[in-house]
Amino acid sequence: MQHIADKLTFDQRVALLVEKAKEVRYHIVDMVHTAQSGHIGGSMSSADIMTALYFDILNINPKEPRWADRDRFILSKGHACPVLYACLALRGYFPVETLKTLRQFGSILQGHPISKTPGVDISSGSLGHGFGQSIGIALSGKLSKKDYTVFTVLGNGEIQEGLVWEAAAAADKYRLDNLVAIVDDNRMQNDGFTDGIMPMDPIDKKFEAFNWEVIRIDGHNMRQVLKALEQARATAGSPVCILARTVKGKGVSLMENQQRFHGKPPEPEEYDIAIKEIRGEA
Repeated sequence: MQHIADKLTFDQRVALLVEKAKEVRYHIVDMVHTAQSGHIGGSMSSADIMTALYFDILNINPKEPRWADRDRFILSKGHACPVLYACLALRGYFPVETLKTLRQFGSILQGHPISKTPGVDISSGSLGHGFGQSIGIALSGKLSKKDYTVFTVLGNGEIQEGLVWEAAAAADKYRLDNLVAIVDDNRMQNDGFTDGIMPMDPIDKKFEAFNWEVIRIDGHNMRQVLKALEQARATAGSPVCILARTVKGKGVSLMENQQRFHGKPPEPEEYDIAIKEIRGEA
């Protein structure tokens, strides 16, 4: 299907995505503040990656969410669903006003992605399981000779789960070069900094040991993000891991690298400061 960024130069695409990422971050902060619940930190750290996917890279059709030949996206770190919901709404899967219903009873926007939400391919959130499902979906595409690519975003705390590495081994066995895993390496998880809980470095060497192609980027440099995603899609013969170094809470200075914003909504005065900063009014 036609992409929003078709017929633009690379620099124009980057500029468009940088501005769109600000809009995505605005809705993340606004919906979590409205709900008084939700995960801001990991949503903000992955906002640039998610914006590039949904507004440039993914071959999708919001008017036909279950189109058989669409690319698939799985948010394996499902608690960061506010960033996914913001992208889906802005991409046209459902009205933007629906974002105000985050985590309400009966809403299509629950605390983790659910398959009844337009644009969500699978329910996810039990850490590591979304990645395993991604391998199955990619293998299905290979066996059925489909041309779609499967993209999945994992958290750096999530990759402490053993099943992630079982899935990584399976992806190598079946040469799933239609699979792209993006690790949102913001160095923090629910209980603190990852290095103090269960160090996983070197992450890149671990994936390389499972015969994955690894691309290392600054996850907030949109030029690097876009180039890496294009390179990953074009890679043949092996699955690809994009290791994106990011900052938890990126985009709002009072939230950056602050553990309390892993799953805490902003206070009213913090909300006002955050919105002004995102809008460039601070």
